[in-house]
Amino acid sequence: MATDAPKDAHGAADAAHAAESAGMPQLDFATYGNQIFWLVIALVAIFLILSRVALPRIASVLAERQGAITKDLAAAEELKQQAVEAEEAYNKALADAKAEAAKIVAETKAEIQAELDEATAKADAEIAAKAAESEKAIAVIREGAKDSIAAVAKDTAAEIVSALGQNADEAALAAAIDAQLKG
Repeated sequence: MATDAPKDAHGAADAAHAAESAGMPQLDFATYGNQIFWLVIALVAIFLILSRVALPRIASVLAERQGAITKDLAAAEELKQQAVEAEEAYNKALADAKAEAAKIVAETKAEIQAELDEATAKADAEIAAKAAESEKAIAVIREGAKDSIAAVAKDTAAEIVSALGQNADEAALAAAIDAQLKG
């Protein structure tokens, strides 16, 4: 067993050294120089790869996107301008149509008023002509009525005077009836 003890002591030292060396190699101060060297090499390699390959591709994609955005904004601005022009043209056409409609309405009203005035004048002339004819007919009827009344009055007066037993003088009866009819 004695032979086993030194082996155990040596084994324990190996185990302790193994446990010590099994730790994190980054924390081993003996390898810091080597680690810093490889860190610098890795960072330089990453920088070169990024600056020569990845960043130019990203820059070209960003430039393409910016160009597309600029082009789309220009197209949108042009379309907006066209829409504004179309709206102005529409409003002008609408105003012109309203003005034309107002002009047509005014002309139509004037024509209708002229026709109405003409028809009214024609109707007034016809009414005046018929009224004149009616006045003439009434005057003729009045004259005929006066003559008829005078004749009836003469006949009636002559009959009354005869009925009273007197002889009627035609000239005196005519003068008396004419005096009464004149007022």
